[in-house]
Amino acid sequence: MNFAEAADGTELAWASKGEGEPMLLIAGQATSMDGWGPTAELLSRSYRVIRFDHRGIGRSGKGDAERYTTRLLAEDAAVVLKAAGADSAHVYGHSMGGRIGQWLAIDHPQKVRTLILAATSGGIWPDAGAQPKKAALEALVSGDMSRLEELFFDAEWVRAHPEATHTFFNSRASAWAKARHFRASREHDAWSSLNAIQAPTLILHGTRDALTPLPNALLLREHIRGSVLVRVPGAGHGLHLDHPETVDWIRQFIARKAS
Repeated sequence: MNFAEAADGTELAWASKGEGEPMLLIAGQATSMDGWGPTAELLSRSYRVIRFDHRGIGRSGKGDAERYTTRLLAEDAAVVLKAAGADSAHVYGHSMGGRIGQWLAIDHPQKVRTLILAATSGGIWPDAGAQPKKAALEALVSGDMSRLEELFFDAEWVRAHPEATHTFFNSRASAWAKARHFRASREHDAWSSLNAIQAPTLILHGTRDALTPLPNALLLREHIRGSVLVRVPGAGHGLHLDHPETVDWIRQFIARKAS
């Protein structure tokens, strides 16, 4: 385990595994680096995978309350890259991690080789079809794993991967930090800046995602020039874990863009 020092002095825990081009994994709201589980393992066979705990989560310090915005959390991600000795990396963000990844690509374009956005959005959109279902938001706020499982994962995958499921939903975080993560994610608004993203961008989105409905992915594709959208049939919000075929699609996307 390693630690990087953020701008306000907060210690950010990070780890890396594998060899090859760096790939930074940015976890979702109130989720630790360990939540990437089998996906990190698969990716580490092709890349040097760098993971970290957001401030307030896992082994990282909680830091200043005012720094809990997706844009400032992107500055934390940049600090981790520097600490890992990576001038640039492929950046893979899930959910709130995708929101953070957007700002990293906007504010630090030289650091992002390619951008992979899974189950995320550019912010709240006025069209009701793009907004989370009420029941899904209530389940998210409840933190009840039994209610959340069906929103994120295929039931068969959960039965086959009980440890990965438990780890994903049980990151060490205080109520204070969880509330600030929730607010940071909900207040994210990058729509007017997404056209500044220069990195080749792959958008992965499940067709049955109730937390971030599919119209968000369609809007991202419209706003990010040259981006590629892959709809994942039947997938929910946790497609980055329970649909391992997405790892192959990511490898293929990066290989094409590098050639």
